[in-house]
Amino acid sequence: MHGQASEKMVTERKGITRRRLLIGGGVATGLVVGWTLWPRTYRSDLTAAPGETIFGAFLKIGADGRVVVAVPQAEMGQGVYTSLPQILADELGADWRTVGVEPAPVSPVYANSFIIEEAMAGRVPSFLGGVAHWAAREIAMRGNLILTGGSTSIRAFEAPLREAGAVARSLLCMVAAKRWGIDWAACDTKDGFVVRGEDRLRFADLAAEAAGMTPPDPVPLREPAERTIVGTSVPRLDLPSKVDGSARFGADVRLPGMLYASIAHGPYGGSKPAKYVLADAEATPGVAGVVIDPHFIAVIGINWWAADSGLQKLQVEFETAGPRPNNITIARALKAALDATLNGGGGAKRFVERGEIESALSGTNVVTATYSVPMLAHAPMETLTATARFTGDRLEVWVPTQAAGLCRAGVAKTMGMDEGLVTLYPTLVGGGFGRKVEIDAACEAAIIAKKAGKPVQLVYPRREDIHLSRFRPPALGRLRGRIGPGGTIAGWEATIAAPATQAEMMGRLRLTGDADAKPESGAIEGATPPYATPALAVSHAAAAIGVGTGVWRSVANSYTAFFNESFADELAQQAGLDPLSFRMATLSGAPRLAHCLTTATALGGWQGGQPGVGQGIAVHSCFGSHVAMMVEVEVTADQGVKVLSVSAAVDCGHVIHPDIVLQQIEGGIVFGLSNAFGSPVELNEGMVTAQSFDALGLPMLTDTPEIRVELIESAHPAGGVGEIAVPPVAPAIANAIFAATGKRLRNLPLRLADA
Repeated sequence: MHGQASEKMVTERKGITRRRLLIGGGVATGLVVGWTLWPRTYRSDLTAAPGETIFGAFLKIGADGRVVVAVPQAEMGQGVYTSLPQILADELGADWRTVGVEPAPVSPVYANSFIIEEAMAGRVPSFLGGVAHWAAREIAMRGNLILTGGSTSIRAFEAPLREAGAVARSLLCMVAAKRWGIDWAACDTKDGFVVRGEDRLRFADLAAEAAGMTPPDPVPLREPAERTIVGTSVPRLDLPSKVDGSARFGADVRLPGMLYASIAHGPYGGSKPAKYVLADAEATPGVAGVVIDPHFIAVIGINWWAADSGLQKLQVEFETAGPRPNNITIARALKAALDATLNGGGGAKRFVERGEIESALSGTNVVTATYSVPMLAHAPMETLTATARFTGDRLEVWVPTQAAGLCRAGVAKTMGMDEGLVTLYPTLVGGGFGRKVEIDAACEAAIIAKKAGKPVQLVYPRREDIHLSRFRPPALGRLRGRIGPGGTIAGWEATIAAPATQAEMMGRLRLTGDADAKPESGAIEGATPPYATPALAVSHAAAAIGVGTGVWRSVANSYTAFFNESFADELAQQAGLDPLSFRMATLSGAPRLAHCLTTATALGGWQGGQPGVGQGIAVHSCFGSHVAMMVEVEVTADQGVKVLSVSAAVDCGHVIHPDIVLQQIEGGIVFGLSNAFGSPVELNEGMVTAQSFDALGLPMLTDTPEIRVELIESAHPAGGVGEIAVPPVAPAIANAIFAATGKRLRNLPLRLADA
């Protein structure tokens, strides 16, 4: 850009004033966190290497011109080590080839307030929106809620990262303008330089002086046409180190004198080691000792193979404080919770209510159906691991975690230490899916290291990682609906029996002492259908199953979408309408989702299927995004069900990195296949029977269908993509199986023998 045109474009940019931060909406509201991250009451604790200059909480610029972005979200393969720096680099005007990334330190300034604000949505009057935003930020920062989950990374940090880049750009321009003797607003940045016509100055030559200046007010943000990095598939920053093996995951940590540990827990039911014979374990070559804790037993060795070999030779009996759950007791608990809601009885709580549901469901054309999903394991490639080292009265912990602040606080509480004496180093995460929000491995590693008197790396064996997976909760859903005139939906009621997973998890994270099985809104997330109906009711009946459940990829949406979209097909059948026509007629209030549906069915060539080859559709909205899928399956007597293709259309708002979004959607579809066909977790006398990946019935490479994905161009705010593709897969497959066979499968996993 040159001359007066450049100056005019700069000065007319939308800015962020202090007044707009307090009372404004839109962009300004989203940037409240970003403004406060220019340190006020909390420090970022970001440290500078020799030659680096720190700009606020997110950015460092080196004397060699390297731009380093501190990322507060855990990199689990979802690409945040690229997409988040991409946002800042674009606003800064950096050369992508010079951009690097490092994990942000554990500090309240990096708290994920968006996840709190989203949880508060709908519970606070709209005129108190500014107060809710402030309250969410205060709750998150005071609780040090550095959390990666809920598909919130882009949604939580796009605005503060944009502002961080804009502030640094402005400061660099101010220094350059001072040297040139011009108005700083006449300057711009490009490819790592401050530019004004043909004049250019390197960031590296300006950084030290710029960091000491005061940011302008308002802070100018780039217009969409000026953003050249966002929206492109730049090379991922985390891939080179993962390819050459230099990337450090949790199990890659090595410390002088370090020992290794393998661990075992007893049956569910409140178990503790009661009787044990240690001789064979201690005699195993390489074993250095045995640690017995009220909650587990672990063997320490000079290498992990020795430790685990000794553990398997250990003779131990656990006693349980309560009954040991099994498949039958879990099924009974779910059924009892659901049955107790019949005829207005028992402890279900209605979280969504509209219209007169009972009158709407009286008369003819009423459809009633009950669906079920089982417990499922997380099964990431990397099992739980953590490394702990005590030095005097201080403790260091290296751990792949999705919740660094909570993890540090939990370890300190477990060890009876001041949190300031615990240093936590987050590593790359080799798959999390929600399991690594929790803190048990880090706490156990600290306990073992304390007793061993040496640094210890704890690695769960696969069998133990499955046994203590904090499973996707099992659930039963009873849905009732009635078809009104012209194929409309006169009423829709859903009652879901499932564990109170959020309360359980909050208790394990030591955030609350209340882990009772009480109805909670999180258990019915995604259960409100997108279809127009004058009467609606959605309830949760909490079930105490005696087994710990937790956050699984897409959370409750993984089963509420199966219930809703299977039921939508059943309502379409009752109405005598094609599943596509029925949905389109009732999606009048969800135009973005309707657009996804028409796009997906065009992409997949919808014609309803035929005997032996069926087509099925499903739609879902969650995490601020919308998706529709069309699945084609082949059903044969000898091969069973084979998924031939999945066509998906996704509206996730504006896209930061198209290739990463496509990767997440494709990965989510494959993950959704495990939801549809994977073996349920089964228990015998409180112990999980599955001991390996093979026992989980996970999809194989040969099971992968042809996958087609279309991203719908959108100017809406960015939505989440890491979990959105999982929910609709199973119901679309079930609906396709019905189209091919006439058999309605209402239970996961999908088995033709169950029809």
